[in-house]
Amino acid sequence: MEISMEGRASDSPYIDMIWRGQAGKDYAVICPAASRWHLLFHKQDGRVKVSAEGPITRARPTTQPEGAEFLVIEFKLGIFLPKLPVDGLVDTETVLPLSSKASFWLHGSTWQLPDYDNAEIFVARLVRQGLMECDPVVSAALQEQPQELSERTVRRRFQRATGLTPTTIQQIERAQYAMTLLGQGHSLLDATYQAGYADQPHMTRSLKHYIGYTPAQIASNGKVE
Repeated sequence: MEISMEGRASDSPYIDMIWRGQAGKDYAVICPAASRWHLLFHKQDGRVKVSAEGPITRARPTTQPEGAEFLVIEFKLGIFLPKLPVDGLVDTETVLPLSSKASFWLHGSTWQLPDYDNAEIFVARLVRQGLMECDPVVSAALQEQPQELSERTVRRRFQRATGLTPTTIQQIERAQYAMTLLGQGHSLLDATYQAGYADQPHMTRSLKHYIGYTPAQIASNGKVE
């Protein structure tokens, strides 16, 4: 199981992380749940695939053929494409049509494939052309701030922009935090307490569902690939 991968944070108010990598021989892993959607640019044997992939609500196995190259632009919560709402992408993907090996169609226009270094420029163009937006309802809801909107409206806008409920996002991110603690060498008891689980069986169920591994497996491996 081999992969060469690197990631970086972004100073864009729209991007959470940018990743790139290349799969080696026999690459097969458990992909953990993720609360954010992303754009995926995939290349393999001269073929290109561009897709918008939604949040993942439970861990699932994934494979990549040897030599596959990919670029991932992961967006902050509340960022979305109005013509491609995130609530229609949960646990699935939408493949975007290509116009050439170096460009694809999005909302009636052709776009050059971005790369690891110019992802921010690509996203800034989407924003300038009104194809990408930020819904402030999401940030306010996650911070439990009062809003001058009905609960129904908040719920509808939150799910349109994120695909998930605040509770599901909190559960996924708590599992990710517990995984980080265990990978750093914290004891099972300490990780249970710091991540806010009721008890160790509660943490075990959560990590198996969202991460795909038990706390003991994560602790013994040091990290999850």
